Amino acid sequence: KWFAIVMHQLQSRQSVRRTTARPVTPVEEAHSTADELRTGEEGDGDFFEKLIAIQQKQENMQRLDYTQTLGDVTESLPFQTARHKDKLKIPHGELLLLCENVLYTVIHRTGVPSTMHITDQDEMLRYLQKVFKLDENEYEAVMHRVKEAKVPSWTLKVTVVEARNLLAKDANGEEPKLSCVEMILDHDDEVSVVEACKNLNQISGFKGMGRYFKQIVKSARSNGATGSQEENDDFLGCLDIPVSDIPVGGIDGWFKLEPRSSSSRVQGDCHLILTLIMSQRDTELCKMMCGMRIHELLLRQLLEMEHSDFQDDQNIWSGKLSKHAVTILAHHAMQLDLSPLQKTAVEWQAYSKHYQFRFMDCGFLLHLLEDLDQRFETSILTKDQEEFLGDSFDLFIDYSWELLQRMKQVFPVNHPMALQQLELMLRCLLKIYSMEAFKVVCPLHDQLHVEIVAMVKKSTSEWYKKMCDTFKPKLKSELTKLMRLVQLVDAVCTELRKDRNKYNQIFVSILKIDYFSIAYQQLEKLVADDVLMLMDELGTTMEQERSQMTQQMGETLFELYLSLKELKQFKEYLQLKDSQLLALTNFHNWFQTSINKWLQIVYEKSCERITRAVSVDQFEPVDTLSKHSSSAVDVVTCFTQIKSFWLQLAWPDPMGAFVFVTKITDDICNAAVMYSEKVRQKADDQKKITQQLCIALNNIQHVHTYTWKLPKELDWQGLEASMERLCGLEGKQQVQRALGTQIQSIDAGMQRQSNYMINQLVEKMVTDLRKYIQHISLSPDSIQPDEAVCPLMKFLDDNLIILSEWLVMENLRKILSALWTLLLDLIIEALAINTGMSAEFYERFHFTLEALVVFFHAEGQGLPLDSLQNDKYKGLKEELRLNRCSTQELVEYCYQAKIRQQKSTDPSLYGMLCIKCHYEAAESKLSVEVLHATNLIALDANGLSDPFVIIKLAPLHFFPGAKSQQTQVKNKTLHPIYDELFNFTVTREQCSNSTACIHFTVMDHDWLSTNDFAGEAVLQLQEVPGFNKSAIAGGIKNVSPVFLKLTHPEPHVMKPIMKMLEGRTADREAQDFVKKMKELEVSPD
Repeated sequence: KWFAIVMHQLQSRQSVRRTTARPVTPVEEAHSTADELRTGEEGDGDFFEKLIAIQQKQENMQRLDYTQTLGDVTESLPFQTARHKDKLKIPHGELLLLCENVLYTVIHRTGVPSTMHITDQDEMLRYLQKVFKLDENEYEAVMHRVKEAKVPSWTLKVTVVEARNLLAKDANGEEPKLSCVEMILDHDDEVSVVEACKNLNQISGFKGMGRYFKQIVKSARSNGATGSQEENDDFLGCLDIPVSDIPVGGIDGWFKLEPRSSSSRVQGDCHLILTLIMSQRDTELCKMMCGMRIHELLLRQLLEMEHSDFQDDQNIWSGKLSKHAVTILAHHAMQLDLSPLQKTAVEWQAYSKHYQFRFMDCGFLLHLLEDLDQRFETSILTKDQEEFLGDSFDLFIDYSWELLQRMKQVFPVNHPMALQQLELMLRCLLKIYSMEAFKVVCPLHDQLHVEIVAMVKKSTSEWYKKMCDTFKPKLKSELTKLMRLVQLVDAVCTELRKDRNKYNQIFVSILKIDYFSIAYQQLEKLVADDVLMLMDELGTTMEQERSQMTQQMGETLFELYLSLKELKQFKEYLQLKDSQLLALTNFHNWFQTSINKWLQIVYEKSCERITRAVSVDQFEPVDTLSKHSSSAVDVVTCFTQIKSFWLQLAWPDPMGAFVFVTKITDDICNAAVMYSEKVRQKADDQKKITQQLCIALNNIQHVHTYTWKLPKELDWQGLEASMERLCGLEGKQQVQRALGTQIQSIDAGMQRQSNYMINQLVEKMVTDLRKYIQHISLSPDSIQPDEAVCPLMKFLDDNLIILSEWLVMENLRKILSALWTLLLDLIIEALAINTGMSAEFYERFHFTLEALVVFFHAEGQGLPLDSLQNDKYKGLKEELRLNRCSTQELVEYCYQAKIRQQKSTDPSLYGMLCIKCHYEAAESKLSVEVLHATNLIALDANGLSDPFVIIKLAPLHFFPGAKSQQTQVKNKTLHPIYDELFNFTVTREQCSNSTACIHFTVMDHDWLSTNDFAGEAVLQLQEVPGFNKSAIAGGIKNVSPVFLKLTHPEPHVMKPIMKMLEGRTADREAQDFVKKMKELEVSPD
């Protein structure tokens, strides 16, 4: 209840402030958690919890802004309270005289009371005894003096204001001017003028007043008036008003003029003010001071009583008085003959001084000021009265300054009624400075705007000084100074936030003064000076002692940086011209060295936290929905806090930000790789495929996944844009290169550890898998393939149940891929060991291969088909297919490969062979003419060759009995010319197969060693004229030459086939083909 607290504050003020225990402020409360954490031992256990507490502090401060209490009432008192009290306090002796004066007023009251007045004298006396708080003895003594005092004299004060609609008496017919008014009072005509004046106090009515005043006028004329005796005033009318009808407040109104007799003609109205006033008051106070002063003291005493009786805790006292107080004040003002202006001035003086003792509604004071401003006339108040009025203005203004200096305590932002009173008080000040009365009685004051600005600056400086004293550390170490400076900056931010949200709106709307800007610029400069001085001192100390930054020091510097950043952000609410001259503009430069050291601490603590997390991790999932354990959560939390730390810094310098981001990224990379290594080392203890092994692998993947987000988490894109604006395109590219290299490094490191674990996991299955592959290999040909492969599939199914249950999909696919590769290698290995086996043998493995494809694909839930059907799979499948082929089918496959190679568009590397061919169906004769060769390869030491060409029909089993033929040897040439014709007897049926061809082999003749292979070419018989093509008249002579490129056998095609055939040792046809093919080995270049 704000108003009750404030009223108690202002009521119980003391001249000397007591020393009490200072309450905890909201700023200190917001820091308590972080301070408690910081006072513990330095270690990695709570390091990141401290980091979280620091980063959340600003949010906590914002929540505390509007929930703080008023605190200790003595802390809210204005500094100059004692001076005000001494100046405004009414001495006890003066109170007794005031009581005597008021009792005298009540005892000798006159006039007709209104319905709002109290008429019972005893009731009024009891009320006054309560007002002055007198005991019976004091009260009886004062009352005795009043009763013994002389009876006062009464005076009827008549003010003739104006008349209207009078009967014209002048010759010109114009309305006459009211130049003389005669008051008729019953009296003895023989009484002298002096005696008549003395008897005026005994007037009881207006009858006879005319003759009375007429006598006075005649006496005055006879005593020296100049002019004609015949110049008599004309009678215009009279009034008859009983004195007994005059009310306490007097009469102010228009009265209709009446004739003296029935024969008189009168008309019109007269405006009169009639009041009964008391003279010759026999009281001591009337002899000491003027009536206005006495009336003010009375009103102040009544206000104290009336305010004390106000019991409504939900509202502020509005200044309304009881009937008793109104009655007494009305009689007192009437008897002292106070004018309306004087009464208004007294009310302002009394209420404004009472406001300085006990808080009341400023709206009532504003109403009094408006009334005073309307009534004020310079000629009514005396010089002393003007001085009293000026003093009241000065006192109220000074007191208002004191309240404004303690505005945050007296008018807290969390109480709407308090803010309303602040608005009203400012409106009172604004009204005072605009009043004519203030300009007359207080001419030396500056303009309100000037004084308010000076007050704001002074109060801001004093508040900051008080906060410095509040947060002054008991210990003088750099750390404690730094911690208290953080609290000071946070207190400044809190106050500025309140200033902007509430106080500034009030000052701008009423006074057109930007309170926030004035306060912010002053506080910002004070804070900057203190921070810079401490940072210089800290840097010097660390440099002299060559000491490293401690964890607590680093945490506190980080906290200070965030607080200063928050303070600097308030500049957004300043006008542009003001925001360009701030002391905190480049405050981040003060922390350049500290941030570097702080980053090193963060990295070291991250490593400690990672080591500890791995050591205590049992590789159990953190919850039912997760497949990673606590250490992965700890690591990601560390990295998240580092990211939050960087985002909180919001380093404004692009070049410095680039350096810091590079450092942070590198630290995260190293920490992540270190974590993966430690997890892998701990997982090496697992001998079998277990849940723990899967969780360990998932942990690495979980951390690895987070590192992929680093570019976004650390806002690399924003940094690239900043560097591009600073250094152009080269700056952007520099960021991309540096950070890109780092992310590639962490990816490679994490991938390496992950792959190692996957390989280790797969390696644990090698022995069993090899056993089951061997089982397939040794199975008899009599059993079905599905029976042979069943043990392998069961083994895989049992293990993959564990893997699929505990591995995340990314790791599961990696395991499946590694297993797939392993199985292909094992099958290839089995085929290599077992050569020349039966067709059933190869059928079993073909069935196994297809069954494994279905198993690993798992209807789309496992590996994709394109991943399964890779080149190795295709090669193995082809090998199985070929192994199931007969020797003749394999030979045909070789020649089909040669035909495909011949038809390819690849350029010739071994020369060209020019030939002609023609088939005579009638004679079953195939004619082949070898014309020449060009660009053959040199196979002799002299750089030439001795080439000859071997011509044969192939495959041999298509042409049983057909013998090969050859050309002559052409010595020492690479471009031999042969022009030799060869004939072969073949039937059309023999040439109907697409594989049937003419095989040309170019050899280099050697006398002392075996001939060297120079190249080969094939020509499908179906392309020879006379077979599928029409025969040419004239035979071979008219056939166009055909150029065939010379090639060498393709190793990847021929070697597998040759290996298969070579393994068929019992097959003579196979062995003969292998022997002939070996003769065609490629010579060295």
